Amino acid sequence: MGRSANNTAIVRGRFAPSPSGPLHFGSLVAALGSFLSARSQGGEWLLRIDDVDPPREVPGAAAGILRTLEDYHLLWDGPVLYQSQRFDAYEAALARLGSAGHSYPCGCTRREISAVSPNHIYPGTCRNGLPPGRQARALRVYCGAHELCFDDRLQGRQCRRLGREVGDFIVRRADGFYAYHLATALDDAFQQVSEIVRGADLLDATFPQLYLQRLLDLPQPAYLHLPVAVTAEGKKLSKQTRAPAIDTFPPGEALGRALTFLGHPPPVELHGAPPTELLDWAIAHWRMDRLPPRPVIPVAE
Repeated sequence: MGRSANNTAIVRGRFAPSPSGPLHFGSLVAALGSFLSARSQGGEWLLRIDDVDPPREVPGAAAGILRTLEDYHLLWDGPVLYQSQRFDAYEAALARLGSAGHSYPCGCTRREISAVSPNHIYPGTCRNGLPPGRQARALRVYCGAHELCFDDRLQGRQCRRLGREVGDFIVRRADGFYAYHLATALDDAFQQVSEIVRGADLLDATFPQLYLQRLLDLPQPAYLHLPVAVTAEGKKLSKQTRAPAIDTFPPGEALGRALTFLGHPPPVELHGAPPTELLDWAIAHWRMDRLPPRPVIPVAE
């Protein structure tokens, strides 16, 4: 990680949307929270497009995300990193995991796993070798019985028993594409990300990523999981729940709403102000102790 003129480490945050559709209010909350956390500490904010899952990509979505962030004046530092340009690094990491005995081939389908494990935790069917007549579909990482913990800056101490509560997770999928956990852990290290600010819906995803950081000797960033915007029925705002795209709203109005959601309501005189004015105010007034610690918050759609 780079250092400032006074030789202190530079804070480096990131926003990593997948190009599966336009940004919605939940996306804005995550982008804004990570942006303000980094900028309020005089740090850098990076942008990564997580295009590691081609079947879910929507043509033009990546370019649309960039345009929307620019319209909201959420401007990033340096070039955009596309995961689709990082496949060599992912393959090298898989080779390293395999040679160290940390991964194994799995021939199980999702249906087979859910039939014997209602919580979808992998039961270890192929851990000691593929059953007779089965062919490898995916690659999994062995998870031991030990407990893994980290201190989330908003949600507090978090612990999981890897084998029982996480399970042997996939690092290369049955369709040949690289898994989210592998790509995320590697790219956060590659971009020298020092803090990860994202939605609490990804809190459980932190544990496989922490484990990969250990196995691959990668640095561990600080984590802060923001509350997730949900519908009145408790469903996360997403493309699946038909959350409206934020590029259909005036940026100043949507930013003010997102700031209020994050416990930083702008003063009355800034209601409807241009994004630059709202962001300047928010950077100057950003305080972690004003963030709501709840994992989910219902919002009016």
